[in-house]
Amino acid sequence: MFKGKMKAKTIFSRSIPFILIIFLFLFVLETGCTTKEPKTEIESKVNEYINAYLKMGKFSGSILIAQGGKVLVSKGYGMANYELGVPNTPQTKFRLGSITKQFTAMAIMQLQEQGKLDVNDAVSRYVEESPETWKEITIHHLLTHTSGIPSYTNFSNYVSLMTIPTNPKELIARFKDKPLEFAPGEKYRYSDSAYNLLGFIIENVSGKKYEEFLGENIFAPLGMTDTGHDDPIRIIKNRASGYNSIIYGGIVNAHYIHMSVPYAAGALYSTVEDLYKWDRSLYTEKLVSKQALDKIFTPFKNNYGYGWAIGEFNNHNRISHGGGVDGFTTNISRYVDDDVCIIVLNNIVGTPVRKISDDIAAIVFAENYELPEMKKRSIIEVDPRIYDDYVGQYEYAFIIRIIKENNHLFFEGGQGAKIEIYPESETKFFQEARDAQITFVKNKKGEVIHLILHQRGTATTCKKIN
Repeated sequence: MFKGKMKAKTIFSRSIPFILIIFLFLFVLETGCTTKEPKTEIESKVNEYINAYLKMGKFSGSILIAQGGKVLVSKGYGMANYELGVPNTPQTKFRLGSITKQFTAMAIMQLQEQGKLDVNDAVSRYVEESPETWKEITIHHLLTHTSGIPSYTNFSNYVSLMTIPTNPKELIARFKDKPLEFAPGEKYRYSDSAYNLLGFIIENVSGKKYEEFLGENIFAPLGMTDTGHDDPIRIIKNRASGYNSIIYGGIVNAHYIHMSVPYAAGALYSTVEDLYKWDRSLYTEKLVSKQALDKIFTPFKNNYGYGWAIGEFNNHNRISHGGGVDGFTTNISRYVDDDVCIIVLNNIVGTPVRKISDDIAAIVFAENYELPEMKKRSIIEVDPRIYDDYVGQYEYAFIIRIIKENNHLFFEGGQGAKIEIYPESETKFFQEARDAQITFVKNKKGEVIHLILHQRGTATTCKKIN
């Protein structure tokens, strides 16, 4: 009897190291030590960082950070509706803007795998009465922004038309007869027109509405029940309102836009939680084959794939895309080698969402970043008549528009993202919310020839094209 007890005690004593190993293994999994910062430390630093923006009135939205299939942070900040005092949560639905494009691209690849189209097909095969100049344009050109078709969101009448309900054929009519900006395949230039053509092709080939096809073939299979095509008429539970930032922390309601206008280039809404389901699916073949995924994530001109920008950040390979539509700015960044996903959805235009996403990545990877602080700048009074010389379009990766309204000057660098710029001198202006500066440069004749965009430590010269 005594010997039996001794034996049991001996066995238990020898098993202690094994039990300790199991405990430590479980602890490692729980604390998420695959990141370079523990989960609690990441959440604490992200809260400190975002709260600095909140104090300045420069952020309102939801954030999700995950690594290795484990959510590290999923949280709402600020208000989904400031007038009613409704807070943002991880379940709040935000307009995605151009993040929509990656879903449009996925739908095209699904149709290719179904044998209903090929990305090398000519666009004219699917669009009746295509202009002669479109004969050489392929679906691939549309997907990679290399078609040469001008973006209708850069047209001077875009603002006056964005409130009017439309349909895909009417949208196409807006740019159908415009001359190409370059020969197909020759250059990269971001084009919302191209992605709306893709939406029309999806409808033509599938026989279903764009939103119906995405719902059946992407959202439903992934359980993305809080994602869809936005509609100003429908009641959409937990939908955020959109706002625009004004000088030094104020906000106003965003301009109205009918969501039939951004269509397949920017009309979807979603939550951070649904977009994380999307992220996880892209590591699998649930929607398309690996071959199709490889095609989607292959960089072409300007490191753009099919609905995604492919590059790196601080030596980490990154696949990402931002979005902007009146009242909303968004970003999804996937660090695929590290299995890290960072999603930032925001309902105040003027917030530097891309910088926020980059700084959050730095927190996750235990790299250098700085807490944001309000930089007060001096606005001087100038004669508004000098603005007339600056108005026009400037060549960048997309078209930059400088607009004069009611003796104020605005910068528009993408779909619906129009932000006021303020004079520091007669030629130098700044975007307060994004900590960016713009310098207009004239030739000896006094004609504006280009602007210089200073942002994130870089200076980019953008030629004036009209």
